[in-house]
Amino acid sequence: MKATQAHTGAQAFTPFKYALQLAFLLGAGLILSACKPQATADKGADLSGVYSLVSVNGKNLPASVSHDGVALQVRSGAFTLGPDGTCGSKMVFVPPSGKEVTREVSATYTREGAKLTMQWKGAGKTTGTIETNTFTMNNEGMVFVYRK
Repeated sequence: MKATQAHTGAQAFTPFKYALQLAFLLGAGLILSACKPQATADKGADLSGVYSLVSVNGKNLPASVSHDGVALQVRSGAFTLGPDGTCGSKMVFVPPSGKEVTREVSATYTREGAKLTMQWKGAGKTTGTIETNTFTMNNEGMVFVYRK
């Protein structure tokens, strides 16, 4: 019986694991915009503030998306840029389990013109761009668009 429970737990964890990864990717992707080019941010402009997630892969929120074969509904998200080189992402989504999940991650960032490079704590790097009040990020093929 314990073997069955352990096996069932492993199966239940796998979709949840993918759902968490997808949520992270969605948050990162919204930062980069795949939309038409806009005026880029002034090199000296203060970009700090809260950017709200508006779309994932071109779908307005709430958005049903799939990553690595796992379907999720992304309900909301925010990307916060601090003036001190820190940033964070918070996303609310519903994985296949049906239970709403909130995922928060943090990073440090560097800026080169309109390009931001985020080094996520406990994870890799992602790049994004800021054009006017729009932050767009492409993370592992998922495009996240945020607006200030």
